[in-house]
Amino acid sequence: MTDIEIARSVTPKPIGEIAEKLGINPNEIEPYGRTKAKLPLHLLKAAEQKKAKLILVTAISPTPAGEGKTTTTVGLTDGLAKIGKKSVAALREPSLGPVFGIKGGAAGGGWAQVIPMEDINLHFTGDFSAVEKANNLLAALVDNNIQSKKRNLGIDPRTVLWKRVMDMNDRAIRQTIVGMGGKSGGIMRESGFNITAASEIMAILCMSQGLQDLKERFDRIYIGDTYAGEPVFAKDLNASEAMAILMKDAINPNLVQTLEGNPAILHGGPFANIAQGTNSINATKMAMRYGDWVVTEAGFGADLGAEKFINLKCRTAELNPSAVVIVATVRALKYHGGKALDELNTPDTDALAKGIPNLEKHIESIQSFGIPVVVAINTFLHDSAEEHELIRQRCAALGVKAELSQGWGKGGDGMTDLAQSVVSAAENFDAAPKFTYELTDSLEDKVNKIAKTMYGADGVVLSAKAKTQLKRFEKIGLADLPVCMAKTQKSLTDNEKVIGRPTGFKITVREFEIAAGAGFIIPITGAMLRMPGLPEVPAAENMSIDAHGIISGLS
Repeated sequence: MTDIEIARSVTPKPIGEIAEKLGINPNEIEPYGRTKAKLPLHLLKAAEQKKAKLILVTAISPTPAGEGKTTTTVGLTDGLAKIGKKSVAALREPSLGPVFGIKGGAAGGGWAQVIPMEDINLHFTGDFSAVEKANNLLAALVDNNIQSKKRNLGIDPRTVLWKRVMDMNDRAIRQTIVGMGGKSGGIMRESGFNITAASEIMAILCMSQGLQDLKERFDRIYIGDTYAGEPVFAKDLNASEAMAILMKDAINPNLVQTLEGNPAILHGGPFANIAQGTNSINATKMAMRYGDWVVTEAGFGADLGAEKFINLKCRTAELNPSAVVIVATVRALKYHGGKALDELNTPDTDALAKGIPNLEKHIESIQSFGIPVVVAINTFLHDSAEEHELIRQRCAALGVKAELSQGWGKGGDGMTDLAQSVVSAAENFDAAPKFTYELTDSLEDKVNKIAKTMYGADGVVLSAKAKTQLKRFEKIGLADLPVCMAKTQKSLTDNEKVIGRPTGFKITVREFEIAAGAGFIIPITGAMLRMPGLPEVPAAENMSIDAHGIISGLS
């Protein structure tokens, strides 16, 4: 069966029962229909935060062969439940861009999914819409102020960095001209659109801890400069209260369930290649408040999502992960070893051996944080026992246990060995992570330390524009912020065509962006774009809905 057929074959439990499983009175939740609900933030304050074990799932560098990070996350949650642990999944919400583009949804796969699958992958509870509206309200206020004669801040239109957003892959609107149509159309200037998942509002939603913190972060959003060269922030436009009104429901995490009826809390959806790539702090803390074992994920490979999860999210929220699971597949590692995409089903230990260094680099990167590591070998039908054993041996040489991950085909029953190894690695570990850099380091040093430690680079090259921007950040008091790297997910380098574990390279930062509200500086490397385009043949072209509202082609 396809993923959507499997999801439909299971009747979801009423969401009130899932709340009760967490120990939450069903009268305290805000139902969105029968199978999903909002968890009001006052539930976080109902009692002291207990000492739950937090498990982060990350992966090797992504390949066209797929890795299965969300499937592993959901399966591990069910596997932990199978061995008697009170487990909760804490995930991001899918963006419509990948759903209708090339990647598909983000609800897991096979028998390791969160449901209702269609709702989660489409409009869900409207969080993305709220983020989009709050973002675009600020954009409208900026252009209105530039046009206004009564309350004009003197914003120089050439310096405005704030763009509008839309939750769809649409390359045609990356760069636009606004203000056309004469005096009634405003002041003409160059602008553009980002995808909603890459917006600073999404980043703020996931970094904020309560409504007041959300408003204060909105106040700190950097817009551009006046003609006199002074910085302009969202607070200067009196924007934060109205923006927060649009976000009053979106700030609450969402409760759903796995196919096996275990709780899953989904909230926020920033991409990891151009944003921080993790779900909200509120959602993770909610899961840790009501679960004993919390399994969460960070987008793409460990060089991106896991690095940001620890250096940004854990630093801000004072979270201490107890273990990190790195997902790898035989197929993907053979691809990193130079095997052609159409030959990956053929057993080949030589190609696998050449590709395993990519996994080894990610293991070493996570070990730099001082956190225990377990490798999950997400299995495929054509894997050989010899290939699995080779991965185990290479991991063992680094002091790491590797277990088969069979959640796609067997659900929680296929994840109990991995769950036991995760428990063994995590149950006696209780230490704060060792961050890659200190906040007092210069911005250039922060980027260098990430590049050397997480990517294996020799260093960083800054463009002339990037050097000028660094001086500007120091002048306006933003130099102490952490950094959120924007880098291709397909390679440890800033060139997506370089696979495996390259050496002898440098990372080039072409420019920086400010996300002062979210609380970080964004170095833009390589050819990274904040508005993706659709592929040659979008997934949307193969979807359909019948007269009864039954959807086909959604994955």
